[in-house]
Amino acid sequence: MNFYSLLGLPETASEADIERAYRRLARRYHPGVNPGDRLAEQMYQQIQAAYRVLADAERRRAYDRGTRVAPEAPVQASVAFEGFDFSTPAEGPLAATFSELFADVFRHAAGTVNAPARGADLELAIRISFLDAICGSDVPISITRQDRCVSCRGQGHVARHEAACPVCQGEGMRRWARGHMVFSRACDVCAGQGRLASTPCRVCRGTGTGVRHEVVTLHIPSGTDSNARLAVPGRGHAGPLGGGPGDLYVTVDVAPHPHFRREGRDVVVTVPLLVHEAALGAAIEVPTLNGWALMQIPAGTGSGQRFRLRDHRLGVEAEASRAVADLVVETEIVLPPQLDDRSRELLEEFGRLNHEDVRRQRFEPS
Repeated sequence: MNFYSLLGLPETASEADIERAYRRLARRYHPGVNPGDRLAEQMYQQIQAAYRVLADAERRRAYDRGTRVAPEAPVQASVAFEGFDFSTPAEGPLAATFSELFADVFRHAAGTVNAPARGADLELAIRISFLDAICGSDVPISITRQDRCVSCRGQGHVARHEAACPVCQGEGMRRWARGHMVFSRACDVCAGQGRLASTPCRVCRGTGTGVRHEVVTLHIPSGTDSNARLAVPGRGHAGPLGGGPGDLYVTVDVAPHPHFRREGRDVVVTVPLLVHEAALGAAIEVPTLNGWALMQIPAGTGSGQRFRLRDHRLGVEAEASRAVADLVVETEIVLPPQLDDRSRELLEEFGRLNHEDVRRQRFEPS
């Protein structure tokens, strides 16, 4: 048996050509469409075998080289066509097209959870303080998520005395009609066994999960910036029927500080200076994230000038690299809110002694 000839294709056929030929022939020879026809059933199994080889790139190359490809177990149709029933009025909606008529033959049941699956991830957004972001912290957050059902331990069912399946009445098969056409398939409640040794959990209604409120501790690494996305593994929604949990993802928004601001890994603070401190120099106290620090201002300091406090480790400490930046002090020269007569006289005398045109010196070329 040549697989290409069986599907009516040349050996140069593309993957799309193989897919189209397989679907066309599978619909034509499907046992559900040809009940009792053993020749059609045999042909259907051969088409399945050819498709499983030619649709797999590695197995197809081996087949083209002449290597014998081990056959796989034949695929049985999950849905069977049992014929027509004209003894009663047509049941179910009448199909308008061929594809709609045989939709139940070629599709699997949808919407029914019958196997464990990983739970969905949980997304949250929180706001943290500037200090927590810079220094790092452990922040408790309250979440509501789907957790494993305590009653059935996440399995979705509890043991019971074995009895006949109430859905298929112990037959192991379910039948339904579309118009006068009657179809059947294995009962999905008892998996075709006809008997049940367990019953769906009444607490979680068979899902294996239930709502839980809890407090989770979120670790904020030092140096965390706004819009950072932090993960807490295993704190998402629990999976149905005992499946593993998803993860919790938290998007962080850092609140602004009234005095400090961040520039990269540096923390910047603007410190006011009086005129005489800037002109003559002074030892002043500046605020830091850990209290106050003494700093020497050199004489002739201008407004907007910056100084680094390298010995205080007051910048952002990145946990990954252990790299530590600095606290940057930016000066701002301010005048006293009120000037008495003596202070005004001194400033006027200072102006007469220092009468250089500083603006022309800056803006005009020499």
